Amino acid sequence: MSFLKINNLSVDYQMRKETVHAAKNINIEVNKGEILGLVGESGSGKSTVGNAIINLIDEPGKVCSGSVILGDLNIHENYKNIVKYRGNKIGLIFQDPQTSLNPILTVGEQLIETIQTHLNLNKDEARNKSISLLKEVGIKDAEIRFNNYPHQFSGGMRQRVVISLALCCEPELLIADEPTTALDVSIQSQILELIKKLTKERNLAVILITHDMGVIAETADRVAVMQDGNLVEIGATKKILTDPQENYTKSLVSSVPPTNKKISRFVIVEKENKNNKENSIKILNRWKKKEIINQDLVQIKELNKSFDDNFFTENSKNSVMAVKNVSFEIKEGESFGLVGESGSGKSTIAKMIVNLFKPTSGDIFFDKVCITKIKQKSELMKFRKQIQMIFQDPYSSLNSRLKVKEIIAEPITLHNPSISNIDLDNYIFDLLESVELSKKSADRYPHEFSGGQRQRISIARALATQPRLLVCDEPTSALDVSIQAQILNLLKDLQEQLNLTILFISHDLPVVRQMCDRIGVLKDGKLCEVSNTEELFLNPQHNYTKQLLHLMPKIESIYK
Repeated sequence: MSFLKINNLSVDYQMRKETVHAAKNINIEVNKGEILGLVGESGSGKSTVGNAIINLIDEPGKVCSGSVILGDLNIHENYKNIVKYRGNKIGLIFQDPQTSLNPILTVGEQLIETIQTHLNLNKDEARNKSISLLKEVGIKDAEIRFNNYPHQFSGGMRQRVVISLALCCEPELLIADEPTTALDVSIQSQILELIKKLTKERNLAVILITHDMGVIAETADRVAVMQDGNLVEIGATKKILTDPQENYTKSLVSSVPPTNKKISRFVIVEKENKNNKENSIKILNRWKKKEIINQDLVQIKELNKSFDDNFFTENSKNSVMAVKNVSFEIKEGESFGLVGESGSGKSTIAKMIVNLFKPTSGDIFFDKVCITKIKQKSELMKFRKQIQMIFQDPYSSLNSRLKVKEIIAEPITLHNPSISNIDLDNYIFDLLESVELSKKSADRYPHEFSGGQRQRISIARALATQPRLLVCDEPTSALDVSIQAQILNLLKDLQEQLNLTILFISHDLPVVRQMCDRIGVLKDGKLCEVSNTEELFLNPQHNYTKQLLHLMPKIESIYK
C-alpha cells in the first residue's frame, strides 16, 4: 500500500494578466522504502509539486484542487495537519541553502530549535544529536562548526547543514529538492548513500527532485518526468532511462553529458537549436573577433588566502587557510577547470581573480599585469570589464529590487555610458534570447523566475561587458540537463568565435570533462594535480583524483 498518494493535484498562480498553471492534475504514489525521482526542466513544476504537498505555496499561488494522503490521512483537509506534519513526519531539503537558513542564528541554534520543537529532548541531548548529525553529513570539526553562522560555510557545507536539519526529527517522508546541487562528488556520494541507507533502515518514503540524471540512475527506484506542469511519463528508473516513450523524456536523457568520453557538443534533441545559433550569432557580431595568441592570459603565483574569525588579533588560532601556495596559469582561449570538494578553495580562488577577495600573499597576473597590486580605481575598472563572473547562487547574486532589464543594463551603461536607449534595449533582448529567455522576461523581477531561469539571467549579465575572461563558479548547478546543454553549447560557441578564456569551477565532473582543456584538482586549499583533461580522466596520478573519478555518478551504470 502506498504511503503517499497525490491525487489530481493542481496549483495555479493568478497573475495580473494571466493564470499560470504550475501543476496540472498530478497523480503520484510513493511507497515506504522507495525513492521516487522527480525530473524535468526548470519551471516544469517539480518544486511546485514538492512544496504543494505541505502547502508551502506562496501567494498568489494556491493549491486549487486535489488531495495529498499521507498514510490514511488527507493532510490538506485541515491546515493544522500540515503544520503538525511539516518538519516532523515530513522532512524537507530545499534547493537554496543560503535562503533556507537563518543568517542571525548559528547552525547549532537552528538544529537545537528544530529538534526541541518536535522531539522531547533537553538542550544537552538536542546538542549531542545535532553534532552527531553534522558529522553524519560530512562536516569536519562538527563540535567547532556547530557554533558557526551560515555565512561561514561554503555553499556545499550549507547544503549539508540543511540536510541535517531535514533529518533531525526522523521523518517518515523526505522531500529532497536538489539536495546535492551544491555538493562535490565525494560528499554527494556520501549524502546519496545516506539517503538510500535511511530509506531502507527507517523505511522512509522519499521524493528526490533533481536535474542530475546520473544521480537518478544510481539512486531512484522509479522516475516521474514533468514538463510545463504536466506529468509526462512515470515508471521504473531503468525503463525510463533506457527506453523512454515520450519525446521530451528522450531529449532529457540524450542531453546528459557522458562520463566515459569527450564530445564536441552537448546533444539537444527537441530544440537544437536553430534559434540558439541565431541568437548566439547576434551576440557574437557585437564583439570584435580577437586573434588567437598562444600565451598565458592569467598567471597565479604562490597564492595564499586565510580567513580569521578574530578581526582584532593577529595570528589568531581560529584562522583558516582556505588557499595554500597555489600556482597555475590559464592560456588565452582555453577553458581551465577547477574541481575539488566544497571548502577546497575553488570559489575563493575565483573571487580573488575577480578582486572580490584580497590574497593574503601571492600574485595574480592578467595579461602580464599584476592586478593584485593595482590601487587606482580607474585602472582596476579596466580589468573589471575584462573579467566577469557567474556566481554559484543566482538568487543572492541578483538585486531583488531591480527588474531583469535594469540588472543587465547596469554593467553595460557603467562601461559604456554613451550607448543609446534603443541600442541598449536591443542588446539586452539579444542577451536574454541567447540564454533562452523571452523579451517579456526583461520586465520581471528575479523572484518571478525558477532557480535555473535566474542563473540564465546571471549568465546574460556576465556576458554583457564582452569580457576576455569568464569566471564560471558552478554556472549550471541550478539548471536541468537540457537547459544546461544549451548554455554550455553557447559558452563553447562564444569561446570558439571570440577566443574567450574560461575558468570553469564545478563539482560536476562529466560537465568539466566536456568543457575544459585542462583541469586542476584542489583539496584542502592545495593544488594536487594539473593535467590535460583526457589524461586526467584516463590516467589520474593523485589518489584524491582517483577517488573523485570513482565516486562520480554515472548514468551509464543503469545499462549494466
